[in-house]
Amino acid sequence: MYKQISAAALFAAGVSAHGRVTSPTPRPLGDAMKAACGNQVWNMQSSDSNGNIQTMAQIGTSQSDFDATKCHLWQCRGYQFDDATADSIQSFTAGQEVPFVVDVAAPHTGVANVSVIDLGANSVIGDALISWDSYASTATGVQPGDENFSVTIPSDLPATCATKGGCALQWWWDAREIDQTYMSCVDFVVGGASGSGSASSSSAAPAATTTTAAATTSSVPAAAAAAEPTAAAESDDSSTCTKRRKTRRAFRA
Repeated sequence: MYKQISAAALFAAGVSAHGRVTSPTPRPLGDAMKAACGNQVWNMQSSDSNGNIQTMAQIGTSQSDFDATKCHLWQCRGYQFDDATADSIQSFTAGQEVPFVVDVAAPHTGVANVSVIDLGANSVIGDALISWDSYASTATGVQPGDENFSVTIPSDLPATCATKGGCALQWWWDAREIDQTYMSCVDFVVGGASGSGSASSSSAAPAATTTTAAATTSSVPAAAAAAEPTAAAESDDSSTCTKRRKTRRAFRA
């Protein structure tokens, strides 16, 4: 009972900002996520699909059925490819412009980007496709470009992206003023992948630039993209979390 109450309290504390991709169809919540991340984390997302990763991690680490290694909260918010459906796996072509729609339910100033990630290597491929120096600002409110924008599929993606479960488009928003992070993944395959692209050495939770202009976007990525391989639980990958905290502090400087 104590764990149930603690999880509920953490959930209540974590609902001050929300965000998720609604189009293209993102990877859905399903039984594979429940098996990997546990009932309480699954229940949080089932009740609020916009919930933040930090609260999910706090809930998960207090539960015996949470497997940080399998859950991968810092990749696609812990949503598992095994839950993907025919509708949620997109088919793109190199150079195709892909419109995105994001639901930002509450603004909190942060940085954001969309990147192609290698799901197996848990790393970003190339540069961010689009990035925001100031996203969902509390000073200006949510801007149209925060929720409606397009990205272009690169022409030099590796052969990995021609296989289902190889790559995803990951939308990432770090609302750093309240230390809450949001992700959504759009699974895809791309025809004619060249195999010439290379994965970034950084993990898949990306970073963005440090200028403070409100609601600005750029096709130039931040210092380095980054999706944390197994940052779901700080106890299991404290070094990864530490690197991520250092990156945030660098942004705040």
